[in-house]
Amino acid sequence: MAMSRRQLLRFGAAGSAAVLAGTGVAAGSRFTRTRPLGGYPFRLGVASGDPLPDGIVLWTRLAPDPLAPDGHAGMANAPVTVEYEVAHDEAFTRVVTRGSATATRELGHSVHPEITGLEPDRWYFYRFRAGADISPIGRTRTAPAAGQAMARMRFAFASCQSWSSGYFTAYDHMAREDLNLVVHLGDYIYERAWTNGRGQPDEEAPTGEAVDLRGYRLRYSQAKSDDSLMTAHAAFPWLVTMDDHEVDNNWAGDTGGIGVDVYRYLSPIFRRRRAAAFQALYEHQPLRIAQMPSGPNMLLHRRYGFGDLVDFTLLDTRQYRSKQACGDGSLVSGCDDRYADDRTILGARQRDWLLDGLTSSPARWQILGNQVAMARSDYDPGPAVRLGTDAWDGYVADRNTLLGAAADRDVRNLVVITGDRHHNYAADLRREFDDLESAVVAAEFTGTSISSGGDGADMNDTGRTLLAANPDVKFFNSQRGYVRVTLDHERLHSDFRVVPYIRRPGAPIATRAGYVVRDGVPGVVEAWSPAAPDSGAAADSANRAGGVRGSGN
Repeated sequence: MAMSRRQLLRFGAAGSAAVLAGTGVAAGSRFTRTRPLGGYPFRLGVASGDPLPDGIVLWTRLAPDPLAPDGHAGMANAPVTVEYEVAHDEAFTRVVTRGSATATRELGHSVHPEITGLEPDRWYFYRFRAGADISPIGRTRTAPAAGQAMARMRFAFASCQSWSSGYFTAYDHMAREDLNLVVHLGDYIYERAWTNGRGQPDEEAPTGEAVDLRGYRLRYSQAKSDDSLMTAHAAFPWLVTMDDHEVDNNWAGDTGGIGVDVYRYLSPIFRRRRAAAFQALYEHQPLRIAQMPSGPNMLLHRRYGFGDLVDFTLLDTRQYRSKQACGDGSLVSGCDDRYADDRTILGARQRDWLLDGLTSSPARWQILGNQVAMARSDYDPGPAVRLGTDAWDGYVADRNTLLGAAADRDVRNLVVITGDRHHNYAADLRREFDDLESAVVAAEFTGTSISSGGDGADMNDTGRTLLAANPDVKFFNSQRGYVRVTLDHERLHSDFRVVPYIRRPGAPIATRAGYVVRDGVPGVVEAWSPAAPDSGAAADSANRAGGVRGSGN
């Protein structure tokens, strides 16, 4: 059920909100007329997420001036009642539920109403009202009931959207896809100092690195003001997790990354920074009360089922990890420390929870929403080995435990979807990557960035090196875009959807390649891979030079 951009942004008559904790209060009457707020408050759009068979969480943040320097988005101190409506139809003639909640200054005047009592596996429309103003209309979909037979579903996943690197054009195309769901794998914002790659002056853009609540709020306000992103949020429910740039580049547990120096070494100070970053994340995403942060802690690993077809398990590979081995996560040779048994990327509790869930799930497909590359990524095409220790290559014991348990416990159809790299990959996952005779037990699809890294190219030196040095990597591409995944009981098909440029608006979309995982057969199989249609002769040459490696499966 596709919607046009015009439909998605049409204004209706309603609203929903959540009290401080994010829950709405049901109401039986239509909206009451109240005074204007002094500026249109829905400039950051609307969103929904974390679908259950009987409900969904809705989101908006009141922001008449999203980039107000104080981080309060033009809102006064007073709380504001926000109303919502959920309906079967876009015209809201068949309203299912109404309610209201309070937007407070303490949470940036954001609301997160959790709607219940809905029917499984169907589309709904929703809208908000605050004062005299009505939000754009959003569309969302509940999950199928547990065990419900599903013939097919389709979702997309994305990551890495640096506003200052260019336009979020890929989201315009994503919003027109026939999808049940969008999964965002992190780097929704970038904390680093502002630059502008969009080709226009921006005197109001925040400057300096974000280290406090004000700074992080401004980063989210800038990103969420993007029309393309708002359109995609209004089109589908989202599952959202984080990676590093929501806080600090390459951060690990209680240790800062490679940003502002003082935060790198002083854990108590970094924990205050992390608490501010987590609060801003919660204020700007369709997350449930269970995900509301408590200081520097936030529960982001969680699992959502879709009938008998698929379970989505979202991982948190930042909050519980050991500090990166042999430096800050950059490329290193040697580094025996990455094999240490006490090094973890998941933490013991999350790892046990993950393995127990994979073992007990009856779903046909197990999809792990993962932030950093799990497949071995050797960046030396010769006999030496050069690896980045910020990814799973730096946490070998955890990787072997996960993939070994998947094999030993007969986990059916494990597929990992990954962000972070700003490249498209399709790769096999082995029980032990140091042994090329070790069994392939799963597949990994790594999606490129929405905008980070600039325009990109079909092939580059990094791609040629990775394909030469890593026989388990079957495909590489370095353009911008997202991955569209279609799955049924027989196979999972991933299409790498790419745009030729992002430094100016209006780019077309194309499917660069398609790869398949067959039910009961671990690993990826090439479905089809034309030369990149939007890149001309240069892409044809790159493709012939090895942009695709055929699978042996």
